[in-house]
Amino acid sequence: MSIRFTFFVSFFLFLVACSSEEQTVPQTFHAPSVDVANPIETTVTSWDEYSGRFEAVEEVEIRARVTGYIESVNFEDGQFVNKNDILFVIDQRPFKIALDSASATFDLAQKELVRAKELREKKSISQEEVDERINAVRQAEADLASAELNMAFTEVRTPISGLVSRDLVNAGNLISDSNGTLLTTVVSINPIHFYFQAGETEFLKYMRASLSGDRESSRTASNPVRVKLQDESEYVHSGVMDFVDNRVDRSTGTIEGRAIFNNDDGFLLPGVFGRLKVLSSNKQNVLLIPDIALSTDQNRKYVYIVNKDSKIERKYVELGKLHNQDLRIITSGLQGNENIVVNGLMRIRDGVPVKPETVDLSKQYSF
Repeated sequence: MSIRFTFFVSFFLFLVACSSEEQTVPQTFHAPSVDVANPIETTVTSWDEYSGRFEAVEEVEIRARVTGYIESVNFEDGQFVNKNDILFVIDQRPFKIALDSASATFDLAQKELVRAKELREKKSISQEEVDERINAVRQAEADLASAELNMAFTEVRTPISGLVSRDLVNAGNLISDSNGTLLTTVVSINPIHFYFQAGETEFLKYMRASLSGDRESSRTASNPVRVKLQDESEYVHSGVMDFVDNRVDRSTGTIEGRAIFNNDDGFLLPGVFGRLKVLSSNKQNVLLIPDIALSTDQNRKYVYIVNKDSKIERKYVELGKLHNQDLRIITSGLQGNENIVVNGLMRIRDGVPVKPETVDLSKQYSF
């Protein structure tokens, strides 16, 4: 019994000793590896962004100018039409009769005037009667011109080239010139305008930049603009500014601007929504860092840098605009020589020693 007891006691003491040895083994700290890089120092052109829509340079409503029945519709809904193409034909028969009558009356008035002048030379009639014949010719001439005009109005033509809408009045319907029946509309598509609203603050910024010579006014200069559509990630449509309104809207505090774009392929249509970038200022020197290197502390933005002791340190920064989608302009908080952590942010915190590995941002990003 004593031998067994002695064995168990010895075995227990052996386990306790082994456990103590394991607990006294020191834990080794492995400093995490992080990618660091200096901010990119470069020169960039600053742009401002606005929302807006494309609108036709020219848009016309095709309306009836004489009363009559629609005889034919000479276009397909939505097709491209050229200037002076005949879109509708109104029944010409009553206008042809009126034209022939006016022409005959004019011919008769001219003949009567010739006879009156001959009789006047013979002193057979008074000068007053000759004057009456002259007035009759003038009236007949005016009636003939009106009949010719009405006849021409039976062929309803488009005054511009562009895309025609659908026919709002079909063949066989009676239309009236008294209310100018709307028949269809035509919009030009090349070139095409883009309208947007800029805030009063931005407008004042542009005015001051123009006065200082930093940026020419869009009233006098064709400043470049770019537009992207709702399904596009890049600003692929290039145009220029061609109009700034003459007043700020009191109700909205905005001023209207307009750009013009070539639209040779007809891809852009009136009413299409887009995001526009307009030149804000000429080239300026800036610091750029990857947007993913930024962290947030409530309302403040900061980056992690590696100091001379290879420890993590927090630096608060002020941000400018996003550049080329993935780089952020830093307006204050950095000098340009800091080693900024650009990868591995989830493994670090303030004061932690790290193993920095330098990377070249210029090879990873286009700017």
